[in-house]
Amino acid sequence: MNRFGDLSNKSIKELEEIASTIRKRILEVVSKNGGHLSSSLGATDIIVAMHAVFNSEENPFIFDVSHQAYAHKLLTDRWEKFETLRKFNGISGYIKPEESKSDYYMAGHSSTSISLAVGSAKAIRLKGEEGFRVPVVLIGDGSMSAGMIYEALNELGDKKYPAIIILNDNEMSIASPIGALSRILSQTMASPFYQKFKKKTKDILEALPKSATYMARRFEESFQLITPGILFEELGLEYIGPIDGHNISSLIETLKLAKNLKRPVIIHVQTTKGKGYAIAEGAGSNKEHWHGVGPFDIESGATLKKSSTKSATDIFSETLLSLAKEDEKVVGVTAAMPTGTGMSRAIKEYPDRFWDVAIAEQHAVTSMGALAKEGFKPFCAIYSTFLQRGYDQLIHDICLMNLGVAFAIDRAGIVGEDGETHQGVFDISYLRAIPNMTLFAPSSNLSMVEAMRFAKDFPTPCAFRYPRGAFSFKEETTPPFTIGKSHTIQEGKDILFIGYGNGVGRAVKTAELIDKNPTILDLRFVKPLDGERLKELSNTHKRWFIFSDSVKMGGVGSAILEFLNENSIRDIEVISFEYDDKFITHGDKKSVEESLGILPEELAKRIK
Repeated sequence: MNRFGDLSNKSIKELEEIASTIRKRILEVVSKNGGHLSSSLGATDIIVAMHAVFNSEENPFIFDVSHQAYAHKLLTDRWEKFETLRKFNGISGYIKPEESKSDYYMAGHSSTSISLAVGSAKAIRLKGEEGFRVPVVLIGDGSMSAGMIYEALNELGDKKYPAIIILNDNEMSIASPIGALSRILSQTMASPFYQKFKKKTKDILEALPKSATYMARRFEESFQLITPGILFEELGLEYIGPIDGHNISSLIETLKLAKNLKRPVIIHVQTTKGKGYAIAEGAGSNKEHWHGVGPFDIESGATLKKSSTKSATDIFSETLLSLAKEDEKVVGVTAAMPTGTGMSRAIKEYPDRFWDVAIAEQHAVTSMGALAKEGFKPFCAIYSTFLQRGYDQLIHDICLMNLGVAFAIDRAGIVGEDGETHQGVFDISYLRAIPNMTLFAPSSNLSMVEAMRFAKDFPTPCAFRYPRGAFSFKEETTPPFTIGKSHTIQEGKDILFIGYGNGVGRAVKTAELIDKNPTILDLRFVKPLDGERLKELSNTHKRWFIFSDSVKMGGVGSAILEFLNENSIRDIEVISFEYDDKFITHGDKKSVEESLGILPEELAKRIK
């Protein structure tokens, strides 16, 4: 039972008080656990209004990305459980149907919501439930940069399935209000009178003979030019807005109107990210910082945990800037993650050579192909989980053409609290299958620099992966990268530890906990493999252990087994410590790795 009871019976004042209480709860928990703060605070009033008008167990509530849905969780039986937000064995930071009947569909990547709305609207029609159920979407304006949205809008506007899409305009203004005129238009367009007038006008225009409609249609077109939402109207959707996304009374009135229209409707609302917490609203702070935060002090906004160790992303950022200064042909792109990928410094220093193309991974990948063809050296910096969205483009537009784009795959391996939708565990498997692709991985700060220098001069497609946070392996010196060549960290006997990327650090730590003296090989390249070195080691080492932050299926161990089979090497026992064939839950990195049995202490026991 929702601790606030049935919201449809509450007064506007009561609903405003509920929204304020929810914001306090979000701030209290996120300041301790970390999470997506500013978007959730900004969307609270909208979500309260949604629950006041619609039953969330009957009507599909579809949250794009869903990191802004904390208020929804707090309104659907998870008030006490909210303490466990993003913790291991706690509730997810995203929508998760396993948690509640009110959670319709899992989402952690953007721009899927309107396609889901189209699918659910089709099912509702097929089941004869139109009039009783309607999909209600909440989507941020940033998600509107992805092409999938327009594919869905195209069909929705054509088929006219009833659906309500709330476009939360909180940063990237789609149609900025222009003083009093905009406010008047917004209020007018949201009224039942305007909607009836628009329909009557349309009916009259369609009934008039063609010879009499020219001036009337020109008048209608001229009126549209001074109103926002032309794009949506032209796609065949009703448009209402922009309206104040923090005015619960206006939101409820508009949602009821949209519900009664029984057509696809876009409701354009304008909100303030971080609403209710002045520091996150932008009072002297970096707004992007408050999108996703770690634990912080509420009074000052200061981060509670600060690491003095440089992250792999920091090394990428510094090295990319250095390469760009040395070579004017070095260019780069990221998709809505300039700070997260470390490309923001290059974008600031060289705005004509480095670009953030917003949430558009497919476009990012393909556009870099053309730059490579023109003689430039593109670095495409995208998280492992988001590069999945550009997979066809990797194959069709980069590798098929054999173009020298370097893919910098950030957040490879366990990323922690964001969970199943964000763990970067599939990139080795999905990239290894593509012809012309070269795959390698640094294992330390020093080898990260060498890997990037290698990538800069490599003439064909390549990809290198690195973890969130710092590398677990430290080394004093490291040799340059040479195509298909490994690096021996430690010479031993009998057993062989093969580490790839951040797995090298785990191999080294595990070796320290056993009473044997293994050879430790930093594989460096998983495609192509160092066949010469592996054949040599197969003569002296009969037990091989694989350490890599990736899934087993199609991963490093799989590549090693394929190599042994192809070379008729039959007497090697290969034990892979890669991840099993299942999605990996959320939680702090150590707890997740412990649950997978891959902490060095656990691996040492298994080896013994």
